[in-house]
Amino acid sequence: MNPCGATRSEKGRQLIELYASMAQNGYNTTDEQHIDHAFNDMEMRAYAAQIRAMLQVLQAETMLDFGCGGSDYELPGFDGQLSAREYLGLREVYRYEPARGIDQRQPADAVLCFDVLEHLFIADMAATVRELFSLARKLLIVNVACYEARAMLPNGENAHITVRAPLWWKGFFDAIAIEYPGVHVCLMCSVGWRNASLFPIWSGEDWINSPTFVTSN
Repeated sequence: MNPCGATRSEKGRQLIELYASMAQNGYNTTDEQHIDHAFNDMEMRAYAAQIRAMLQVLQAETMLDFGCGGSDYELPGFDGQLSAREYLGLREVYRYEPARGIDQRQPADAVLCFDVLEHLFIADMAATVRELFSLARKLLIVNVACYEARAMLPNGENAHITVRAPLWWKGFFDAIAIEYPGVHVCLMCSVGWRNASLFPIWSGEDWINSPTFVTSN
């Protein structure tokens, strides 16, 4: 649950400041509780087996976690004694989290973006999604929430500021994926906490090389 970095608008910059405050001071919830430790959960954990399988199929050795929160890929115990990086079979994991001053952005075989885009101001969405594609050599894995959050921004608004239906997100990614035909896309849209529907993995190259004009996914 972390803001992206390719912000282009004044509201986008303001949101980064709000999320930095939440990361430092915690946040209030819709049921009037206060959470002291914000964004420390490794959100990809519930889907780690599927992610590892995709990384193996595409022989991905490096990964960028775009909007990583407090995730630590070197900490033992993710699976037995293995760290998350070791479990996923990766040589290097880079992290990006502007709310915590972490910026290791660089091209990687895979880019992971979990529970991030719903926190982004709509005017900054296209620039950020293009940045995700531009950093991914082989694979882009995105999980986006399509429901309101329990967390509240410091200004009292819901922390999921761009809530759209799964097909809206699929169309948005389709329109940009064709500009980066070599990148495979795994799009998961959650309609509830850890309740995600997965679109079939696709790439613009699939459409270009298809013998038909009609695209099926």
